[in-house]
Amino acid sequence: MNPGTCDTEAVAERTELRPTAQELWRHYQKEANSQNENALVERYLPLVRYAVGRLAMTLPDHVDRDDLHSAGLVGLLQSLRNYDPASGTSFESYARLRIRGAMLDELRRMDWVPRTVHEKSRKIQEVMGQLEQRFGRVPTDEEMARAMKISVGAYHELLDEIRPAQFICLDSVSTAGGEDSGTLSEVVGNPNDDGPMEQASRSELKQLIFARLKQLPEMQRKVLALYYGEDLHLREIAEVFGLTESRICQIHSQAILSIRAHLQRVESGLAGRTRRLQQT
Repeated sequence: MNPGTCDTEAVAERTELRPTAQELWRHYQKEANSQNENALVERYLPLVRYAVGRLAMTLPDHVDRDDLHSAGLVGLLQSLRNYDPASGTSFESYARLRIRGAMLDELRRMDWVPRTVHEKSRKIQEVMGQLEQRFGRVPTDEEMARAMKISVGAYHELLDEIRPAQFICLDSVSTAGGEDSGTLSEVVGNPNDDGPMEQASRSELKQLIFARLKQLPEMQRKVLALYYGEDLHLREIAEVFGLTESRICQIHSQAILSIRAHLQRVESGLAGRTRRLQQT
């Protein structure tokens, strides 16, 4: 007998013996014991490994991947225990959000981003918001550099410096005053997790974000769509557009800062109207 044939038959036999995802879910829904839960964890473990690899690309070397992996496992377990098949969302989509959210929570707990990076990020966001209000559109690199009294090259270097914070901040765009109060994953995640008030707030914020995305320059929209929608790596996006990976990072940072500046401006306007109403 051909040895190659034996190998093929052995692989086929192992594949046949491996339960399908549907079978694992049936067993788990019938009896949610540790054995069935562990089987599902093993099945979906690649989601955690992928999320760690993708997030770690944007982080400095001193951030421990093992810590991220552990946090991702916690997110996966929470996903298994809280997932509602009747929600209409696939488990993979639901779990990706929760896994990434758990990792982001761990990064915030570690407080790994230096305060100076946050301060520089807020400064760029502030200037960008002022220029957008003046021009009625997203400012160009040249306009941003001029307003900050630096060269375009120095502005690009500044974007590179704050890049790690901005990659995390895509999942915390709903901020006002510089503090993270929620994540984009939470905004577009499973609405069944919240009550009516939270669902209404989530829906309003999602509409604001999506409306803002439509106003961004085409290049910024494409980079966000490929990175977060198509799950392409930065290097792959750079190859698509014939640009350097560094330039793609800068475009990404500008897009996130623009979204944050817009939301902060909206929230500031709402707060001002509330104060005026209270005074009347």
